[in-house]
Amino acid sequence: MDTYEIKEANNNKTFKDFINFPYLLYKTNPYWIPPIKSDEKKYWTQHPALKFSDAKKWVVYWKGRPIGRIAAIINRSYNEKTGKKYGRIAGLEIYNDQKAFELLMNTATKWLKEKGMQKVHGPLGFTNLDNQGMLIEGFEEIPSIASVYHLPYYKTLMKKYGFEKEHDWVEFHLKLTDEPVNKGERGAKLIKRRFGLEVFSPKNKNELKNYAETAFDILNQAFAHLPYVIELSDELKNYYKNKYFNFLDPKYTFFVKDGDKIVGFLITIPNLSHAMKKANGKIFPFGWYHLMKAFKKPSGVDTLLTGVIPEYDSKGVAVLLFDALHRFMKNNNIEDIETTGVFEDNHNVISNWKNYEHRQHKRRRSWIKEL
Repeated sequence: MDTYEIKEANNNKTFKDFINFPYLLYKTNPYWIPPIKSDEKKYWTQHPALKFSDAKKWVVYWKGRPIGRIAAIINRSYNEKTGKKYGRIAGLEIYNDQKAFELLMNTATKWLKEKGMQKVHGPLGFTNLDNQGMLIEGFEEIPSIASVYHLPYYKTLMKKYGFEKEHDWVEFHLKLTDEPVNKGERGAKLIKRRFGLEVFSPKNKNELKNYAETAFDILNQAFAHLPYVIELSDELKNYYKNKYFNFLDPKYTFFVKDGDKIVGFLITIPNLSHAMKKANGKIFPFGWYHLMKAFKKPSGVDTLLTGVIPEYDSKGVAVLLFDALHRFMKNNNIEDIETTGVFEDNHNVISNWKNYEHRQHKRRRSWIKEL
């Protein structure tokens, strides 16, 4: 008797199983970082991108027990921008069970094909500011909270199903030594003298929030040519402002201005991975304590977002931003930097990491397949 069953996550029971399954799957895993459950629920039910996206979610059961989940997304704005009929897989989590995987993937791809999609790619979120990619290298590394974690057999399941590589992101661990500090300081002095640019950090959270819309406007310009990117609407800007800017510490954020014009920014946070693991998906009653402790005594810094207006790319704005970060780290006895993912062919950024004591320790992938 076939004891596998797949259900759409469209009621309280199945949606709860969809949200809770990763916490079950990774319960004893020392590397997975649990997201905040309340944020996960809002993501799948209240994301502004749902206004221009179609999305469905499923859970696969074995003998009544959830053993995997998947979501499928059609981002109509992205398809209109690119002129392609692409669907996305998202939220994929599964035990090492080929049949369960095929049930999930067959269901998701059938729905996408019925909707007129010609290819499926992912894992991808609603926008490029959501989780992207599947971990394929670095399974014994703690991810930053801006990255992802998956189990080693996922890539085998994807390949067996016929998925191929679309794009890879690589991530680095950097150690701040005298070489990048001195080089950055010399470069920053030259750039300030030549172009009259200034770097600063907001004085408080309210001032930082006031720069949020400007930062997203810069991202719209800087990221427009990249894969998976759509222009952030006012509603999306407000969503990500409330999601991210409420917990940022102004001391960890840096902006460059040309006169009164903001031309670039760098947003970092203290490494919160271990604190999020202790929080175990809940801010209250004790999660908040662990997060605040990580802010006060950081073990390292994670880069979250960097954006520069394209016309200023050649004026060394990134040098000013990282020189400011270096000075902040030196003043606070911080040595370690965890980078977010960068496309593996972005040689301009990757070449900068070679100034540090560095190692490329993680890789994640977006896969693609014909429907």
